[in-house]
Amino acid sequence: MDGDATAVFTEFATARTPALIRVAYLLTGDQHAAEDLVQSALAKTYARWGSLRHRDPEGYVRTVMYREQVSWWRRLGRIRESVMPTPADVTVPDPSTHTDLRVTMRAALRLLSPAQRTVVVLRYYEDLTETQVADILGCSVGTVRSRTSRAVSRLREVLPAAELVLETTP
Repeated sequence: MDGDATAVFTEFATARTPALIRVAYLLTGDQHAAEDLVQSALAKTYARWGSLRHRDPEGYVRTVMYREQVSWWRRLGRIRESVMPTPADVTVPDPSTHTDLRVTMRAALRLLSPAQRTVVVLRYYEDLTETQVADILGCSVGTVRSRTSRAVSRLREVLPAAELVLETTP
């Protein structure tokens, strides 16, 4: 890839990484896993950046992210990574002012299965249609509908439990 394409990719990745990490966090329920997921998706996108003919590069990265997340939770054994003494990451402040709602939803999403969490994030956070979600996840529209229905039912059950967890957390 030439220098101009690398510069364009670097600019894109720098500008969109905070938003991608927020979505990845909703998918994984863990900040470090979210960062790993975004890093993996950006690395795969970078490898194809020169030949990418996608109108929306962020949409392409998000599709890679969703598929990578599905692959991660399908794997039986995960390879653990070693912790570095000093992280090289740059933190980005969270612009949200609704901390209580964010914490409650995070607790509720953590109680869902990975498949249910993925469908909820794609349908309601990303505002994708059932057909788009089915294409991204490589499943049928019926599967998306049933997972969505079960996830919403589960959220209705666990939201009071999530609030109890918040009340007892110091």
